[in-house]
Amino acid sequence: MKIGVVIPMLDEAAHIGRTLDAVRAAATFAGIECETVAVDDGSSDGSPEIAMRHGARVLVHPGMTLGALRNRGAAATSAEWLAFVDADIEVPPDWLAFWRQARQEDRADVLALECDTPAEAPWFARVWHRRAHAGDAGRERRRAWVSTQNLCMERDWFARAGGFDERLVTGEDKDFCLRLRAAGARLVSTAHPAAVDWGYARSWPEWLGKERWRQGGQPYLFDGGAQTRLLRFPLLCLAVALASVAALLALASARPALAAALLLPGVATALVLALRQSLRRREPLFTAQLWLLHWLRLHAGASGLLANLFHLTPRRPARG
Repeated sequence: MKIGVVIPMLDEAAHIGRTLDAVRAAATFAGIECETVAVDDGSSDGSPEIAMRHGARVLVHPGMTLGALRNRGAAATSAEWLAFVDADIEVPPDWLAFWRQARQEDRADVLALECDTPAEAPWFARVWHRRAHAGDAGRERRRAWVSTQNLCMERDWFARAGGFDERLVTGEDKDFCLRLRAAGARLVSTAHPAAVDWGYARSWPEWLGKERWRQGGQPYLFDGGAQTRLLRFPLLCLAVALASVAALLALASARPALAAALLLPGVATALVLALRQSLRRREPLFTAQLWLLHWLRLHAGASGLLANLFHLTPRRPARG
Protein backbone atom coordinates (compact mmCIF):
# COMPACT_ATOMS: atom_id res chain seq x y z
CA MET A 1 0.00 0.00 0.00
CA LYS A 2 1.21 3.50 -0.88
CA ILE A 3 0.35 6.78 0.82
CA GLY A 4 0.66 10.24 -0.68
CA VAL A 5 1.36 12.91 1.93
CA VAL A 6 0.39 16.43 0.86
CA ILE A 7 1.96 19.39 2.68
CA PRO A 8 0.90 22.94 1.79
CA MET A 9 3.45 25.56 2.78
CA LEU A 10 4.28 29.24 2.76
CA ASP A 11 7.55 30.46 4.28
CA GLU A 12 8.00 27.40 6.49
CA ALA A 13 11.79 27.16 6.38
CA ALA A 14 11.93 26.82 10.16
CA HIS A 15 9.66 23.75 10.17
CA ILE A 16 9.39 21.95 6.83
CA GLY A 17 12.58 19.88 7.23
CA ARG A 18 11.47 18.54 10.61
CA THR A 19 7.99 17.79 9.25
CA LEU A 20 9.27 15.85 6.26
CA ASP A 21 11.78 13.89 8.34
CA ALA A 22 9.00 12.89 10.75
CA VAL A 23 6.75 11.76 7.87
CA ARG A 24 9.55 9.65 6.38
CA ALA A 25 10.33 8.12 9.78
CA ALA A 26 6.67 7.18 10.25
CA ALA A 27 6.53 5.57 6.80
CA THR A 28 9.72 3.60 7.48
CA PHE A 29 8.43 2.45 10.87
CA ALA A 30 5.17 1.24 9.29
CA GLY A 31 6.86 -0.26 6.22
CA ILE A 32 4.60 1.79 3.93
CA GLU A 33 5.67 3.27 0.61
CA CYS A 34 5.36 7.05 0.91
CA GLU A 35 5.36 9.91 -1.59
CA THR A 36 5.59 13.41 -0.13
CA VAL A 37 4.31 16.36 -2.12
CA ALA A 38 4.99 19.86 -0.80
CA VAL A 39 2.78 22.45 -2.48
CA ASP A 40 4.29 25.91 -2.13
CA ASP A 41 2.27 29.12 -2.10
CA GLY A 42 5.16 31.34 -3.21
CA SER A 43 7.65 31.15 -0.33
CA SER A 44 10.52 33.63 -0.21
CA ASP A 45 12.54 31.98 2.58
CA GLY A 46 13.93 28.96 0.74
CA SER A 47 11.22 26.52 1.86
CA PRO A 48 11.00 24.75 -1.54
CA GLU A 49 14.75 24.09 -1.62
CA ILE A 50 14.68 22.72 1.92
CA ALA A 51 11.72 20.49 1.08
CA MET A 52 13.53 19.06 -1.95
CA ARG A 53 16.63 18.36 0.12
CA HIS A 54 14.43 16.37 2.51
CA GLY A 55 13.02 14.22 -0.28
CA ALA A 56 9.77 15.95 -1.19
CA ARG A 57 8.44 16.60 -4.63
CA VAL A 58 7.71 20.33 -4.75
CA LEU A 59 4.92 22.02 -6.69
CA VAL A 60 4.73 25.81 -6.82
CA HIS A 61 1.29 27.44 -7.02
CA PRO A 62 1.50 30.98 -5.63
CA GLY A 63 -1.60 32.89 -4.62
CA MET A 64 -3.87 29.90 -4.01
CA THR A 65 -6.04 29.10 -0.99
CA LEU A 66 -5.07 26.27 1.34
CA GLY A 67 -7.85 24.12 -0.10
CA ALA A 68 -6.57 24.66 -3.63
CA LEU A 69 -3.01 23.80 -2.60
CA ARG A 70 -4.18 20.55 -1.01
CA ASN A 71 -6.24 19.65 -4.08
CA ARG A 72 -3.23 20.20 -6.35
CA GLY A 73 -1.11 17.98 -4.13
CA ALA A 74 -3.72 15.22 -4.07
CA ALA A 75 -3.95 15.33 -7.87
CA ALA A 76 -0.16 15.00 -8.16
CA THR A 77 -0.03 11.58 -6.47
CA SER A 78 -1.74 8.34 -7.47
CA ALA A 79 -1.40 6.73 -4.04
CA GLU A 80 -4.34 4.69 -2.71
CA TRP A 81 -4.15 6.49 0.65
CA LEU A 82 -3.94 10.23 1.13
CA ALA A 83 -2.66 12.23 4.09
CA PHE A 84 -2.71 15.98 4.58
CA VAL A 85 -0.17 17.43 7.00
CA ASP A 86 0.54 21.06 7.85
CA ALA A 87 4.13 22.19 7.32
CA ASP A 88 4.68 22.90 11.03
CA ILE A 89 3.38 19.56 12.37
CA GLU A 90 5.70 16.83 13.65
CA VAL A 91 3.93 13.47 13.44
CA PRO A 92 4.99 10.66 15.82
CA PRO A 93 6.91 7.59 14.56
CA ASP A 94 3.87 5.31 14.87
CA TRP A 95 1.48 7.66 13.01
CA LEU A 96 1.10 5.59 9.83
CA ALA A 97 1.29 2.25 11.66
CA PHE A 98 -1.64 3.47 13.80
CA TRP A 99 -3.56 4.52 10.68
CA ARG A 100 -2.98 1.17 8.97
CA GLN A 101 -4.16 -0.70 12.07
CA ALA A 102 -7.27 1.50 12.29
CA ARG A 103 -8.13 0.57 8.71
CA GLN A 104 -7.38 -3.12 9.17
CA GLU A 105 -9.68 -3.19 12.21
CA ASP A 106 -12.24 -0.99 10.42
CA ARG A 107 -12.27 1.58 13.26
CA ALA A 108 -12.13 4.72 11.12
CA ASP A 109 -12.43 6.00 7.56
CA VAL A 110 -10.69 9.28 8.36
CA LEU A 111 -8.13 9.64 11.16
CA ALA A 112 -6.60 12.72 12.77
CA LEU A 113 -4.09 12.87 15.60
CA GLU A 114 -4.71 15.56 18.18
CA CYS A 115 -1.86 18.02 18.60
CA ASP A 116 0.24 18.95 21.61
CA THR A 117 2.54 21.95 21.90
CA PRO A 118 6.21 21.87 22.92
CA ALA A 119 6.95 22.50 26.59
CA GLU A 120 8.28 25.99 25.84
CA ALA A 121 4.94 27.19 24.41
CA PRO A 122 3.19 29.97 26.41
CA TRP A 123 0.24 29.00 28.59
CA PHE A 124 -2.43 30.34 26.23
CA ALA A 125 -1.05 28.26 23.34
CA ARG A 126 -0.97 25.11 25.49
CA VAL A 127 -4.51 25.68 26.79
CA TRP A 128 -5.85 26.39 23.32
CA HIS A 129 -4.48 23.09 22.02
CA ARG A 130 -5.69 21.11 25.03
CA ARG A 131 -9.28 22.22 24.51
CA ALA A 132 -9.81 19.72 21.69
CA HIS A 133 -8.10 16.72 23.27
CA ALA A 134 -10.03 13.53 23.91
CA GLY A 135 -8.27 13.40 27.29
CA ASP A 136 -9.61 10.89 29.79
CA ALA A 137 -12.69 10.21 27.69
CA GLY A 138 -10.76 7.53 25.77
CA ARG A 139 -8.05 6.93 23.23
CA GLU A 140 -10.33 7.58 20.26
CA ARG A 141 -13.63 9.28 19.60
CA ARG A 142 -15.91 9.96 16.66
CA ARG A 143 -16.10 13.56 15.51
CA ALA A 144 -18.35 15.68 13.33
CA TRP A 145 -15.16 17.24 11.96
CA VAL A 146 -11.43 17.04 12.60
CA SER A 147 -8.54 19.39 11.89
CA THR A 148 -6.53 18.94 8.72
CA GLN A 149 -3.28 19.61 10.58
CA ASN A 150 -2.83 15.88 9.99
CA LEU A 151 -5.43 13.75 8.28
CA CYS A 152 -5.37 10.22 6.79
CA MET A 153 -7.98 8.73 4.49
CA GLU A 154 -8.48 6.49 1.49
CA ARG A 155 -8.46 8.35 -1.82
CA ASP A 156 -12.02 7.22 -2.49
CA TRP A 157 -13.33 9.30 0.43
CA PHE A 158 -11.50 12.36 -0.89
CA ALA A 159 -13.22 11.88 -4.24
CA ARG A 160 -16.64 11.29 -2.68
CA ALA A 161 -16.39 14.54 -0.74
CA GLY A 162 -15.29 16.42 -3.84
CA GLY A 163 -11.98 17.61 -2.38
CA PHE A 164 -11.51 20.94 -0.62
CA ASP A 165 -13.57 23.99 -1.51
CA GLU A 166 -11.01 26.22 -3.22
CA ARG A 167 -13.05 29.40 -2.66
CA LEU A 168 -12.69 29.32 1.10
CA VAL A 169 -9.82 31.32 2.57
CA THR A 170 -10.38 29.77 6.01
CA GLY A 171 -12.75 27.11 7.30
CA GLU A 172 -11.97 24.83 4.37
CA ASP A 173 -11.02 22.01 6.74
CA LYS A 174 -14.34 22.03 8.58
CA ASP A 175 -16.30 22.34 5.34
CA PHE A 176 -14.41 19.36 3.87
CA CYS A 177 -14.92 17.21 6.96
CA LEU A 178 -18.64 17.98 7.13
CA ARG A 179 -18.96 16.83 3.52
CA LEU A 180 -16.98 13.69 4.33
CA ARG A 181 -19.36 12.95 7.18
CA ALA A 182 -22.38 13.62 4.98
CA ALA A 183 -20.96 11.09 2.50
CA GLY A 184 -20.91 8.48 5.29
CA ALA A 185 -17.28 8.60 6.45
CA ARG A 186 -16.44 7.89 10.09
CA LEU A 187 -14.15 10.65 11.33
CA VAL A 188 -12.04 9.68 14.34
CA SER A 189 -9.50 11.63 16.39
CA THR A 190 -7.09 10.25 18.95
CA ALA A 191 -4.88 11.79 21.62
CA HIS A 192 -2.62 8.72 21.73
CA PRO A 193 -0.43 8.99 19.73
CA ALA A 194 -0.35 12.78 19.39
CA ALA A 195 1.39 15.08 16.94
CA VAL A 196 3.38 18.18 17.93
CA ASP A 197 2.39 21.59 16.58
CA TRP A 198 5.47 23.79 16.20
CA GLY A 199 3.43 26.60 14.68
CA TYR A 200 1.89 27.60 18.01
CA ALA A 201 1.29 31.27 18.79
CA ARG A 202 4.30 32.71 20.56
CA SER A 203 2.68 35.98 21.66
CA TRP A 204 -0.74 37.46 22.39
CA PRO A 205 -0.75 39.57 19.19
CA GLU A 206 0.04 36.44 17.15
CA TRP A 207 -2.70 34.40 18.84
CA LEU A 208 -5.30 37.15 18.39
CA GLY A 209 -4.10 37.74 14.83
CA LYS A 210 -4.57 34.08 13.93
CA GLU A 211 -8.10 34.01 15.30
CA ARG A 212 -8.90 37.25 13.50
CA TRP A 213 -7.50 35.79 10.28
CA ARG A 214 -9.46 32.54 10.63
CA GLN A 215 -12.79 34.32 10.89
CA GLY A 216 -11.74 36.93 8.34
CA GLY A 217 -12.08 34.37 5.57
CA GLN A 218 -15.63 33.44 6.48
CA PRO A 219 -17.50 35.98 4.29
CA TYR A 220 -16.65 33.73 1.35
CA LEU A 221 -19.20 31.34 2.81
CA PHE A 222 -21.94 33.79 1.86
CA ASP A 223 -21.15 33.17 -1.81
CA GLY A 224 -23.22 30.01 -1.58
CA GLY A 225 -22.47 26.31 -1.90
CA ALA A 226 -20.55 25.93 1.36
CA GLN A 227 -21.96 24.33 4.50
CA THR A 228 -24.44 26.75 6.10
CA ARG A 229 -23.40 25.31 9.47
CA LEU A 230 -20.11 27.18 9.04
CA LEU A 231 -21.94 30.50 9.32
CA ARG A 232 -23.05 29.98 12.90
CA PHE A 233 -19.83 30.89 14.67
CA PRO A 234 -19.01 34.01 12.60
CA LEU A 235 -22.50 35.36 13.25
CA LEU A 236 -22.16 34.54 16.95
CA CYS A 237 -18.88 36.49 17.04
CA LEU A 238 -20.56 39.46 15.42
CA ALA A 239 -23.49 39.43 17.84
CA VAL A 240 -21.24 39.26 20.91
CA ALA A 241 -18.96 42.04 19.66
CA LEU A 242 -21.87 44.34 18.85
CA ALA A 243 -23.27 43.76 22.34
CA SER A 244 -19.86 44.65 23.81
CA VAL A 245 -19.74 47.88 21.81
CA ALA A 246 -23.23 48.74 23.02
CA ALA A 247 -22.11 48.01 26.59
CA LEU A 248 -19.20 50.44 26.24
CA LEU A 249 -21.56 53.12 24.95
CA ALA A 250 -23.89 52.50 27.89
CA LEU A 251 -20.98 52.74 30.31
CA ALA A 252 -19.89 56.01 28.72
CA SER A 253 -23.42 57.28 29.27
CA ALA A 254 -23.20 56.45 32.99
CA ARG A 255 -25.60 53.51 32.74
CA PRO A 256 -23.59 50.69 34.39
CA ALA A 257 -26.60 48.40 34.91
CA LEU A 258 -27.40 48.44 31.19
CA ALA A 259 -23.72 47.92 30.35
CA ALA A 260 -23.58 44.85 32.59
CA ALA A 261 -26.76 43.46 31.04
CA LEU A 262 -25.33 43.91 27.54
CA LEU A 263 -22.03 42.23 28.46
CA LEU A 264 -23.66 39.26 30.17
CA PRO A 265 -24.72 37.31 27.01
CA GLY A 266 -21.18 37.44 25.59
CA VAL A 267 -19.58 36.43 28.87
CA ALA A 268 -22.11 33.59 29.23
CA THR A 269 -21.48 32.44 25.66
CA ALA A 270 -17.73 32.25 26.28
CA LEU A 271 -18.37 30.30 29.50
CA VAL A 272 -20.60 27.79 27.71
CA LEU A 273 -17.94 27.25 25.04
CA ALA A 274 -15.29 26.75 27.74
CA LEU A 275 -17.43 24.32 29.72
CA ARG A 276 -18.20 22.22 26.65
CA GLN A 277 -14.48 21.63 26.17
CA SER A 278 -13.32 21.37 29.79
CA LEU A 279 -16.11 20.14 32.08
CA ARG A 280 -15.13 16.47 32.02
CA ARG A 281 -11.58 17.39 33.04
CA ARG A 282 -12.72 18.90 36.33
CA GLU A 283 -9.92 21.45 36.26
CA PRO A 284 -11.28 24.86 37.37
CA LEU A 285 -8.14 26.74 36.28
CA PHE A 286 -8.27 25.19 32.80
CA THR A 287 -11.94 26.17 32.51
CA ALA A 288 -11.22 29.74 33.64
CA GLN A 289 -8.35 30.08 31.15
CA LEU A 290 -10.50 28.76 28.31
CA TRP A 291 -13.29 31.14 29.36
CA LEU A 292 -10.97 34.11 28.87
CA LEU A 293 -9.61 32.79 25.56
CA HIS A 294 -13.06 32.14 24.13
CA TRP A 295 -14.22 35.62 25.12
CA LEU A 296 -11.22 37.17 23.37
CA ARG A 297 -11.67 34.89 20.37
CA LEU A 298 -15.28 35.97 19.90
CA HIS A 299 -14.17 39.59 19.59
CA ALA A 300 -11.13 38.82 17.43
CA GLY A 301 -13.37 36.78 15.14
CA ALA A 302 -15.86 39.64 14.80
CA SER A 303 -13.02 42.04 13.98
CA GLY A 304 -11.79 39.78 11.20
CA LEU A 305 -15.27 39.20 9.83
CA LEU A 306 -16.04 42.94 9.68
CA ALA A 307 -12.67 43.69 8.12
CA ASN A 308 -13.29 41.23 5.32
CA LEU A 309 -16.86 42.41 4.75
CA PHE A 310 -15.34 45.83 4.06
CA HIS A 311 -12.65 44.24 1.83
CA LEU A 312 -9.89 44.71 4.39
CA THR A 313 -8.71 41.10 4.41
CA PRO A 314 -6.85 40.27 7.66
CA ARG A 315 -3.33 38.97 7.09
CA ARG A 316 -2.18 35.87 8.88
CA PRO A 317 0.67 36.72 11.30
CA ALA A 318 4.10 35.37 10.50
CA ARG A 319 5.12 32.32 12.54
CA GLY A 320 8.40 31.76 14.33
